[in-house]
Amino acid sequence: MSESCTSTFADLAARLGFSCEEAGGLVEFRNPAALENWTLPVLEATIVLGSALALIYAILRLRRHGDPTNLVLWFGATAYLFVIEPPLYFPSEFGIDEHVDTMFAHNVFTVDFLWGRLPLYIIAIYPLMATLAFEIVRMLGIFRRHGVLLGAACVGFVHHAFYEIFDQIGPQLRWWEWSVDNPINQPMFDSVPLPSVVVFAALWPMSLALCVQYFVGRDVDAGANFTGPQLVWRTVVVGLLASVGTFVLPLPATVFGMGSDTVRGFLYAAELLAVSVVAVVLMYRQWSALRSGTTEVYGYRNRLVQWYALAYLAVMALLWTTALPDFFGAVHGVTANGDPIGNLWYTIACFVTALATALATFTVPRSKPDNGEAIRHRNHLPNMA
Repeated sequence: MSESCTSTFADLAARLGFSCEEAGGLVEFRNPAALENWTLPVLEATIVLGSALALIYAILRLRRHGDPTNLVLWFGATAYLFVIEPPLYFPSEFGIDEHVDTMFAHNVFTVDFLWGRLPLYIIAIYPLMATLAFEIVRMLGIFRRHGVLLGAACVGFVHHAFYEIFDQIGPQLRWWEWSVDNPINQPMFDSVPLPSVVVFAALWPMSLALCVQYFVGRDVDAGANFTGPQLVWRTVVVGLLASVGTFVLPLPATVFGMGSDTVRGFLYAAELLAVSVVAVVLMYRQWSALRSGTTEVYGYRNRLVQWYALAYLAVMALLWTTALPDFFGAVHGVTANGDPIGNLWYTIACFVTALATALATFTVPRSKPDNGEAIRHRNHLPNMA
């Protein structure tokens, strides 16, 4: 599909070390040992394995406990991916090339789709990250106590912490390359566009979580059951409405910041700050209340998410550690190899936040002795130990 190799994409691909003229077909397989560097197959394996396990867990939870929330979340995130990403890869084919130029290019991995545009791990990372964030918030009982909207804000906050650890190191390790001249990517936050830091790391998972909990999760919590067709249409609606939410939530920045990168950056940062403040206050209060026994304990546990969240953080810590020599040797934000570096202090803050939220799920009581089992039975929420 060489006719889709725009000059922007061809340039980004060349910087990453491959030619878009020769990039596969609808699907292509490569030797993992022959990729750009060793971090690519490590990242790929971590994300794809985690996503596959999340899908298996979601299927088992539906079959064994009648709870489809995880399955709708997994497929809703995947549906969102296929609504959002293809137009960004092929703007001319979707008739938007006059308004949207190529924003980024992924490097080629072991398994790629769409002529080198879509690595398998990117398909996998949407449902994996969404599952980690959603389930951490769910295990803390925030949806039940504070409702759909505030719970969704907490999901966006947790997702942001996990995602930015990955987002801030990707350009340095050549996992992808941003088109820094594209106005849509402005302003930049070191090597990452601020719109990515806010919209794709926090606001889209907030939108997804809101839709999943509104259309499925709250009814499951109330003891409802769904038929197959009901789940199918709800999943489709979740994917579509989450995409709409991604457009609506950042409107203050996109509308009022239209003429100025500085104003747009300020408004993006203000939105992220607002979500973060709300989430930190709610999550801390809920955690404290659970620890002190002043709020009802529901006993829900997702051991897979608890442990895989820690495994993901361990892998990312390893990747960051091995990248630090080049990071500290960078001059004017660029390594000796010509790769842009992310923001280390912001990444450390995200590491601390992600680790704290994951560990919080281990430290809250499983259930109250007098009513925990009744609550689990009433709401189809078994002990997941």
